Amino acid sequence: MLIDHRTYRCKPGKMQAYLKLYEEHGKAAQTKHLGQPVAHMITESGSMNTLIHIWAYDSATDREKKRAAMQADPAWQNFLKLSGEAGYLEHQQTNLMTPTKVFEFKKPG
Repeated sequence: MLIDHRTYRCKPGKMQAYLKLYEEHGKAAQTKHLGQPVAHMITESGSMNTLIHIWAYDSATDREKKRAAMQADPAWQNFLKLSGEAGYLEHQQTNLMTPTKVFEFKKPG
């Protein structure tokens, strides 16, 4: 199991515009290749203007294969282009993580 924990920070006042852009142009292409995320959340406190995506994969190879297919998808490429042009995001951090044996993690779906 491999967890892909992604943190994105939007420019102040741009979160709703980014979420609308993602919903209209990115979500379908992303979920087509990656499936449903474990979580897709925005912060209520702490580091504001922050969006968290958490994706679960069977392995690093599974992640690599699915993300390569997504990156090759013209609809995803269009979303990346539109997102870059809009300039709503100011930071991204990706953490690849593996579950501990202390708690059992079950991949959704």
